[in-house]
Amino acid sequence: MTEKMYADAGISAEVLRLSEEVLGELEERFAAIDQIAEYNQLKVLGAMHKNRVDASHFAATTGYGYNDSGRDTLERVYADTFHTEDAIVRSQITCGTHALNLALSSNLRPGDELLSPVGRPYDTLEEVIGIRPSLGSLAEYGVTYAQVDLLCDGGFDYDGIRAAINEHTKLVTIQRSKGYASRPTLSVSQIGELIAFVKSIKPEIICMVDNCYGEFTEIIEPSDAGADMVVGSLIKNPGGGLAPAGGYICGTHACVENAARRLTSPGLGREVGANLGTNPAFYQGFFLAPTVSASAEKGAIFAAKLYERLGFKVHPAGDAVRHDIIQAIDLGSPEYMKAFCLGIQSAAPVDSFVTPEPYPMPGYDDDVIMAAGAFIQGASIELSADGPMREPYTIYFQGGITWYHAKYGIMLSLQKLIDAGFEL
Repeated sequence: MTEKMYADAGISAEVLRLSEEVLGELEERFAAIDQIAEYNQLKVLGAMHKNRVDASHFAATTGYGYNDSGRDTLERVYADTFHTEDAIVRSQITCGTHALNLALSSNLRPGDELLSPVGRPYDTLEEVIGIRPSLGSLAEYGVTYAQVDLLCDGGFDYDGIRAAINEHTKLVTIQRSKGYASRPTLSVSQIGELIAFVKSIKPEIICMVDNCYGEFTEIIEPSDAGADMVVGSLIKNPGGGLAPAGGYICGTHACVENAARRLTSPGLGREVGANLGTNPAFYQGFFLAPTVSASAEKGAIFAAKLYERLGFKVHPAGDAVRHDIIQAIDLGSPEYMKAFCLGIQSAAPVDSFVTPEPYPMPGYDDDVIMAAGAFIQGASIELSADGPMREPYTIYFQGGITWYHAKYGIMLSLQKLIDAGFEL
């Protein structure tokens, strides 16, 4: 019956056969992912128990949002889960880029220098920093920027980092995931080693980690490895597919308090900010996040193994230990990128009839193609794929609230490639 359902859903017998062969090799990998999800589920549940979450915390607040106990308790749940002194979790943080900008702009002052020891940051941060001139950038406020690229093998250039740190270096930004780059995603262990090295040179440096796409893929987070701030989006891993918007910053009390005052106003800080009815989705999404992230990670591994078998270059490799939910596949042509995205879009529960096309997107230098038929607009924890239209025409696949949906989307992406002329 399942085979007939796949056939009715547009999957050929040869694609189904190949997919089942690949999946037969992944039982142990998937079991290991389930163990991590089980550990993280208990971690989140423990934080909820500790903070005595109850039904009154789901009540909506409006206006100023004074005395919003549900909002304040949720922030303590995040802080306890990430093992930090404090946290701010708000729907008023519009996206991951906004959360990162908030963390940076609130903790840097004119004359300070921002250092990236892991190479060029994700495209949307270039305008935040001022690498690409933009109205309101950190550069306009007198914050300078320095960068040390990774070594050819993906390792840290410790000599270069030592030379780059100076009396003006105030904050180090570490991007955990690869973004639109081919470098490896950083493990929490690697991030911890880098932070320890930086602080051995200048202990007072603030170390911020862009944690997007990495939450709950390991049993520890960068905050367990010395990060002063971990920052992310609620429409990625920690929102569990339910959060309708929002972002978080977990870290030291000083860093989070600075962010709260920049988000609202000096003198007001975290005391204002109504939840507007988002609390049930925020709480339940965070509760589901470990298992949802595990489903997305399984999808990424399946995509890697399947496309690797077909001769495509994938990042990370199918057998590599993973530290985020993103899978990059070098497809080699714009036609294959469009076909892959058509498969992901056609598998979506929303807007499945839409054909993705490249278009200029705010914050990006190249046209970007994106497949994202999601319940929450732009939610990349839901099944999605995107990439800039430039050589080697790499698609970045991520998400899947359920493993079975991720599986179907990957199979349909291959089916659309075959329809576009690819031969098995």
